[in-house]
Amino acid sequence: MTQQLIETLKAKEDKMIEIRRYIHQHPELSFHEDETAKYIADFYKGKDVQVETNFGGRGIKVTIDSGKPGKTLAIRADFDALPITEDTGLPFASQNEGVMHACGHDAHTAYMLVLAETLSEMKDAFTGKVIVIHQPAEEVPPGGAKGMVEAGILEGVDNVVGVHVMSTMETGSVYYHPGYVQTGRAFFKLKVIGKGGHGSSPHMANDAIVAGSYFITQLQTVVSRRLSPFETGVVTIGSFDGKGQFNIIKDSIEVEGDVRGLTEDTKATIEREIKRLSKGLEETFDVTCELDYNDDYPALYNDPEFTEYVAKTLKNADLDFGVESCEPQPPSEDFAYYAKEKPSAFIYTGAAPEDGKIYPHHHSKFKISEKALLISAEAVGTVVLDYLKGEN
Repeated sequence: MTQQLIETLKAKEDKMIEIRRYIHQHPELSFHEDETAKYIADFYKGKDVQVETNFGGRGIKVTIDSGKPGKTLAIRADFDALPITEDTGLPFASQNEGVMHACGHDAHTAYMLVLAETLSEMKDAFTGKVIVIHQPAEEVPPGGAKGMVEAGILEGVDNVVGVHVMSTMETGSVYYHPGYVQTGRAFFKLKVIGKGGHGSSPHMANDAIVAGSYFITQLQTVVSRRLSPFETGVVTIGSFDGKGQFNIIKDSIEVEGDVRGLTEDTKATIEREIKRLSKGLEETFDVTCELDYNDDYPALYNDPEFTEYVAKTLKNADLDFGVESCEPQPPSEDFAYYAKEKPSAFIYTGAAPEDGKIYPHHHSKFKISEKALLISAEAVGTVVLDYLKGEN
């Protein structure tokens, strides 16, 4: 059965690439993916599946029902793009100015469409159901996964599998990591309000820039002195808005920052310390602080037992690609919302381009090896067939 799947997917590899290139040419931003959602829904017309559109927003739920009792496995692919001007020089580069598939979601959608089509053609060979989750808005909080979960996408689902192509990982292997695998995220904005004045008379003012600068300096101690050396946490200040006149003391400034933590406990520690420093700033500098702290994506936790099952299944399948363990990844990923609800496994497909010019995700020159599409489809398809073979 697995061999039949692999042979069929290989015969459809050109179709995957064609779909990926079309979607790459027509990217849409998070929460605005109207045409992409329509394209996905239209793909399933005439196929023996149940399609539910506008699921938790622009999400699409596709049910492949074998008609036989068994477990239900959900497989997920996201389809939003980023506000980036493409600079790849590809013949199928973005036609939407200022918008680019710079994270590989076009590849996720393409492999998933063809895999779902193939599984629908083979559904007499397995038991239970496959739920295909086509998810919008992974890139922008609160994220599309949250809305789909709240709309009930995981009702009746036993486990969830997701894949991300990675330009920074060697093509020809699939990678996995049990336990916490991607950081959770939060962001904050702090407004420091002092008292403006003339540069010649600082004693008659209360300099918000000095107070804000002290806050940023103290933030560096949160990770270095409040977290265990074995914890992973990052605090980044991305914006300090204090521009004014050279001889005028600012009455207020605004600071914006990004927080990452590999566990929920780490995130909670960082949040507590940022709030504590904000309160301390008021006492130290006699300023008023308005802190807006937003805790969004959870840390992504791969269920160890289920993830090991996925890895073992792929290793035992004698496929044309390697299966290797990897380290946790620093970015955040809203697949974490599914993993909070159901035992899940989020794995990675190496997609480093053949020309050796590797750019990170969210870069204007981001490219992938299109070999990753077939590998992703084979990996997820192999897990689906083994999981639903009726012996679990």
